[in-house]
Amino acid sequence: MLVSSFGKRRKRGNLRRARGKRAAVPYASVAGWKERKTTPSHTRSARPEKSRRTPNKPVSAPADRPQRTRGERFRRLLLALFIIFVAVPSVLCVLVYWSAEIPDPTSVQTNQIATILATDGTTVIAKVVPPEGNRTPVPLSDVPKSMRDAVLSAEDRNFYSNPGYSTSGFLRAARDNLLGRDDAGGGSTITQQYVKNAFLGSERTLNRKMRELVIAAKMARQWSKDDILAAYLNTIYYGRGAYGVAAAAKAYFDKPVPRLTLAEGAVLASVVRTPSILDPETHLTELKARWKYVLDGMVEMGVLAPGDRDATVFPQIVPISQIPDENVARGPEGLIRAQVLRELRSSGIGERELNTGALQITSTIDARAQQSALGAVHDRLDPQPPELRSAVVSIDPRSGAVRAYYGGNDGVGYDFALAPLQTGSAFKVFAAIAAQQQSIPLSRVLDSSPVTDRGVKITNVDGESCGRCTMAEALKRSLNTSFYRLTMMMFDGPKAIADAAHQAGIPEEIPGVAGKSLTEDGGPPLNGIVLGQYLVRPIDMASAYATIANSGVYHPPYFVQRVVAGDGRVLLDRGAPDQQVGKQQPPGQQRIPRTIAENTTQAMTPIAAYSNGHNLAGGRPSAIKTGTTQLNDTQSNKDAWTIGFTPSLSTAVWIGTAQSEPIRTARGGDIYGSGLPADVWKQMMDGALDDTPVEQFPSAGGQEPSKPSGGSYDILNPPKAPPQGPVIEFPPAPQEPKQVEIFPGLSIPVPG
Repeated sequence: MLVSSFGKRRKRGNLRRARGKRAAVPYASVAGWKERKTTPSHTRSARPEKSRRTPNKPVSAPADRPQRTRGERFRRLLLALFIIFVAVPSVLCVLVYWSAEIPDPTSVQTNQIATILATDGTTVIAKVVPPEGNRTPVPLSDVPKSMRDAVLSAEDRNFYSNPGYSTSGFLRAARDNLLGRDDAGGGSTITQQYVKNAFLGSERTLNRKMRELVIAAKMARQWSKDDILAAYLNTIYYGRGAYGVAAAAKAYFDKPVPRLTLAEGAVLASVVRTPSILDPETHLTELKARWKYVLDGMVEMGVLAPGDRDATVFPQIVPISQIPDENVARGPEGLIRAQVLRELRSSGIGERELNTGALQITSTIDARAQQSALGAVHDRLDPQPPELRSAVVSIDPRSGAVRAYYGGNDGVGYDFALAPLQTGSAFKVFAAIAAQQQSIPLSRVLDSSPVTDRGVKITNVDGESCGRCTMAEALKRSLNTSFYRLTMMMFDGPKAIADAAHQAGIPEEIPGVAGKSLTEDGGPPLNGIVLGQYLVRPIDMASAYATIANSGVYHPPYFVQRVVAGDGRVLLDRGAPDQQVGKQQPPGQQRIPRTIAENTTQAMTPIAAYSNGHNLAGGRPSAIKTGTTQLNDTQSNKDAWTIGFTPSLSTAVWIGTAQSEPIRTARGGDIYGSGLPADVWKQMMDGALDDTPVEQFPSAGGQEPSKPSGGSYDILNPPKAPPQGPVIEFPPAPQEPKQVEIFPGLSIPVPG
């Protein structure tokens, strides 16, 4: 067996040596192995034994492999270049061409101005300019022919004959992009420029340029040249923040497009190429050179006679400082604009519709009421110290429509109509409502002497007192002590007052107020609620008083009446102001019993005359309440209110300062609600309601418990009779004064 094994090993060694002699090339790789197997045996040569130890050593190609000639290599290179730069782009172009969907000219949406109108549908309050442009489309027929020819001379002299694209321009753009030049692009036809602006954007890449060329070619086959030119003129940027020819005519010459002259049209055509470099305020010399180039081109095109060219003089351009900035409403109307936009978004009208729909937004603002509010504020406050601020909000009680709105002179500044503020005695009205809801009539007699609660003594202004008088009389006189006792008399009085205020229209969540409104840090309110210690906004007070004016029926305040797109689509319609039935304008809610609301109104009607004679003109009935809040523990006032209504209009007026400072007149006197705010309220209401029918309030809807049988009954002067019940005072519980934050970083102590 040993001999046999040795013989086998010897045979295998001989076999390996024989195979090594026949090997022609190394076969360390798979390719080499295949070549070795497929090579005929008579052509193989012996491989040195050393090659077995260095299998990866490269060897020369077989001597019989044919060598490529220079011509073959050149042809292969041409084929590769053709595939890369011709075949593949051609296939891609075909795919882009067939996949591109070119919309109808009438359906293309571009950025367009939305206009906010007063309720009359004609008075412009403000405009909403899209962030990317202020385009107002005009038909091509409104553009003077000289302007059209100037644009063709400047941008595309073969516009009406070319296929929509420029091959030389495309190749030049491809070269510049490959070389990385900053001015890559350019050389585009008008059609290509429009496609870039409307569909593709300004990205400087070869891919975008190719898509631009293909889409332009397809558009030129589907659109007429006039449609393309009109779309182009209404889309391009002319500088000075003007997008489209209408905005450009306004920005440079302050005139409409049809009135543009030859010289003016040539200026607008000149700035299209590089508006920033050709701005007349900084580069007038360069603009004039470009302007001459455009006119010379018109002569070459045969659309302008040489004599007319020589007679044309560079026009006078309006200084940019004299052009009104429609992008920002900086006056009081800017705050109305902000409220309108907020409401549009909450109604489901998005940014795209707003920016491209050329919307006509009819607001609820009454032009006369708004002007009356502005006039009253300026007439009364302009002679006063400059630190005084004011807010005026007027609401239609029957619908909730906001008829006038003033939150400050700066349309992009702080809106004081939305400022959380203390209302003072104006909140006593809700205590009167809460008391009636607990069957305590307005004829209930209350003690008006000072009262102490939780270590804090409550008194009346200037020590006023009626002794013991009815709740209605205490409301007229605004007696703090009487209403403080009333709060303590009621079952869970502070919460009952808060509930009545919420029912009337004070929101439970107020921006800028932490947690639920009318609460003590989220907990139950304190007795001081009856004195207006908690924060609400002027618009909330106008809305809540409007509910009382409308016999207890609440309508949420709103600013937008109707929205119509430029193509005639109605996006929002709340109906006529007196129509409360419809899908978008729900009917009002009976929040407060009718009898209670009407009784409260009757109790408020004598207050205007009592408050320094602020009856409305012509004997028009009104119901008002004033309020004043004190600055910390000083003897100075910081907020003064007058809020009142007629059957058709509820108006809240606030006067204060931005930093919660003492409010005084120019003569140094303290400002109270029955003073300057009441002056503003009366002037505003008289102006807004002038020449309108004098409406009467409904009589008290229910009978007071103490009403005698037979005869008439005066709710403010009931017949003398013993009180309907004892005046109850609950023993006070000791409690530390609380701090209320009025403005960020500023807190004041309040009773209880």
